[in-house]
Amino acid sequence: MAEKMELHEIEVWDGNMAATHAMRQARIDVVAAYPITPSTPIVMNYSSFLADGYIDGEFVMVESEHAAMSGCVGAAAAGGRVATATSSQGFALMVEVLYQASGMRLPIVLNVVNRALAAPLNVNGDHSDMYLGRDAGWVNLCTYNPQEAYDFNLMAFKIAEDYDVRLPVMVHQDGFICSHTAQTVRPLQDDEAYAFIGDYKPKNPMLDFSKPATYGAQTEEDWHFEHKARHHNDLMNAFPVIERVFKEFKELTGREYKVIEEYDMEDAEVAIVALGTTVESARIAAKAARAGGIKAGVVSLRVLRPFPYKMIAEALKDCKAVAFLDRSLPAGAMGMLFNECAAALYQFEGSKRPILTNYIYGLGGRDMKQSDLLQIYKEQKQNADAGKLTVPTQQFIGLRGPKLGFN
Repeated sequence: MAEKMELHEIEVWDGNMAATHAMRQARIDVVAAYPITPSTPIVMNYSSFLADGYIDGEFVMVESEHAAMSGCVGAAAAGGRVATATSSQGFALMVEVLYQASGMRLPIVLNVVNRALAAPLNVNGDHSDMYLGRDAGWVNLCTYNPQEAYDFNLMAFKIAEDYDVRLPVMVHQDGFICSHTAQTVRPLQDDEAYAFIGDYKPKNPMLDFSKPATYGAQTEEDWHFEHKARHHNDLMNAFPVIERVFKEFKELTGREYKVIEEYDMEDAEVAIVALGTTVESARIAAKAARAGGIKAGVVSLRVLRPFPYKMIAEALKDCKAVAFLDRSLPAGAMGMLFNECAAALYQFEGSKRPILTNYIYGLGGRDMKQSDLLQIYKEQKQNADAGKLTVPTQQFIGLRGPKLGFN
């Protein structure tokens, strides 16, 4: 029996420690891990808790991130509650096995502390790894600060293990800006947190020899399409479970989360759409823009996969101009947020199809300044007043040297 850890009503944790405590409170059976900056403290803290007697489960140090996710797949298929953490190049090495985990419908929780992908080598935060894994068949949840890194980890287990979803879940937080920044966090006590998540109920565990199950079967053209279609169907229809878990968490803690969150959008004529820690900065900038006479708002996503097309369209339907902020190298295209949100605004009725622009920012940890955000709002106001684009469709913000823009 693990030792009980008494927590204060208010703790001071960074995002990594917050994630670790949620994992500890979930009473995970197996964590298989390989450390990589900036997610290393998550598994390092977890191993310390295990050594100090606060954890009953197994901690397995492996030889690579590929092996870490492979170990998680094996443990989850055997019937255990499983989680781990990674970043950047380690995440890229995991990608092959991410598809195995989701295809086998294994409810693993993966903390992704977002960091730039090489080359050139960079240990700071951007959303390159988040964007790399968005099509791996996992539920993707986005957090903005340490409190949310804690809260969303607790909810991730409940979402993943629901029999109407039964898919793995990634919980994203920005490298260093969130993962290594200490803030106040209001945790649940251990028993309360575990009661919220609930006992793990395995489905088709391989160690139940009375009911033999096969994992990793080969299907070829006979049944591969059907498996993938069912997987996609259940992922696209996961919103009711996600929203129910959000509602239950609010009833327990008073903290409310929504799939799409709106700030000052009631009468907004221009808006920024963003992910991660930039959301809170954009909200400050929106307030300043309003003081300057611009009706500015912010829309942010808590759920990146399944992608909330209709909710995005509804949130932006009355705007005249919208800026989509992508913190990842677009590699020969518009950014992911721009493309997917543009599709939502084009497809669904009621949208006025606002003027859209794409801003690439913050690559490799480059700061997004308040002056940059205010300039974005001013450019959106220009677009709205002119009724057309007055700037390039895509720009790189905060870039040294000649400006880059693409139409």
